[in-house]
Amino acid sequence: MGGLTADEEAAMRAAADLAVSYRQGLPDRPVPAQSSHDDIIAAFRTPLADAGQPAEAVIRALAETADPGIAGMSSPNFYGYVLGGSMPVGVAADMLVSAWGQNAGSSVETPAITGMERAVCDWILDLLDLPLDSGVGLVTGATVANTQGVMAARHALLARQGWDVEEKGLYGAPEIPVLIGAEAHSAPFAALRYAGLGAGRASRVATDDEGRIRPDAFAEALEATTGPPLAILQAGQINTGAFDPFAELIPMIHARGGWVHVDGAFGLWLRAVPELQGRLAGVGAADSWATDLHKWINAPFDAGAVIVRDRAPLVASMTARGAYLPDEGAEWIPTDSTLELSRRARGVPSYAIFRHLGRSGVREMVARHCRLAAELARELAREPGLRVLNAVHSNQVALTCGETDAETDAVLAEVQGRGRVYPTHGEWRGRRIIRCSIIGYATKETHTRLLADEIRQAWRKVREAA
Repeated sequence: MGGLTADEEAAMRAAADLAVSYRQGLPDRPVPAQSSHDDIIAAFRTPLADAGQPAEAVIRALAETADPGIAGMSSPNFYGYVLGGSMPVGVAADMLVSAWGQNAGSSVETPAITGMERAVCDWILDLLDLPLDSGVGLVTGATVANTQGVMAARHALLARQGWDVEEKGLYGAPEIPVLIGAEAHSAPFAALRYAGLGAGRASRVATDDEGRIRPDAFAEALEATTGPPLAILQAGQINTGAFDPFAELIPMIHARGGWVHVDGAFGLWLRAVPELQGRLAGVGAADSWATDLHKWINAPFDAGAVIVRDRAPLVASMTARGAYLPDEGAEWIPTDSTLELSRRARGVPSYAIFRHLGRSGVREMVARHCRLAAELARELAREPGLRVLNAVHSNQVALTCGETDAETDAVLAEVQGRGRVYPTHGEWRGRRIIRCSIIGYATKETHTRLLADEIRQAWRKVREAA
């Protein structure tokens, strides 16, 4: 007797066919969702019937109802939010992850998953040229990766002062001074909140026109601290793609007995490209790093990594073994490096992508996106009235249109409304901007030329209507 009923098998095959059909048609679909927010939610929020429905019918109706509300975030023409495109080999592996139904928290009970995830950890360290004996936790994304990095720092900095934060908590603990750039992403500020250090207590250090921490301001802020400090630096500013001057800043913190954590959600991947490594000079001397795999590696979502030079503080701050769990008897246990005991086998899609790309494929993709961003910036800057606000340090292009925010907003609305390409908004240097993030695995020169054309045409239409 088979493990599936005929209806269950039909549902799984229908899902696979529908997934393939969607990805085949993706380049020709409008990039934004075509249904209104209220309409698509209303279509799903209906009373739950007493009687169930056949599995295949559920899958087909689900896909049909959802279709107009699905945005083309995996399209080569999606340029918003620094989102990778969910590479198909990773999507295929993700299907197996759901079918296998493995709880990846146990090395003993899910050895195949542990083998793949350990390989992913090894490859991340190798590609990013970080210490190969570092501790690595595979997490949901950069927000959790930053949180775990901050928690490891919290453990180490307090332990150096004789305080066991895991046992005693933060009540009565020595203060941990925190320094962070004024233009840092929201994720490390969230990490400070989640770790109980408080986002509002951090000293926000002045930055330059590219969003990089100014060494003089950093030295001044550091001088005002007491106790070993935590510094959070940035590899890839969200609007400009710029990098903090690690080689100058990190030694300052270490001289004070402090800890350096780097938010490298996307920018850390330039370390994988030999000719681009110099843009992050000195970053390898940090104590911990956070990065995303669903950004530049283009893994399906639920893919990030925290990296800690000394694995012990990571394990001390994360591990939560219970008596009912199997006696692992292993040095490397997934639950020692992440917040969860139960979790899906999130490293498997990244394993498949790394195997598919190889070292050369990762390097080619990162280098291509950086080159395309530089070309896009040059192309847009040729159009009178369009102004690129940033030097292109990686894959981000920040743009204004005309002299007012209203003009920039109108151009973005026109571009998004046409639906052929999809950049998103932001704020930079006191202006509303259009931000173009080039990071999709399938994005090529033909796509960025279309992006430039769409922005130019929209700008000319807005200018003529003024």
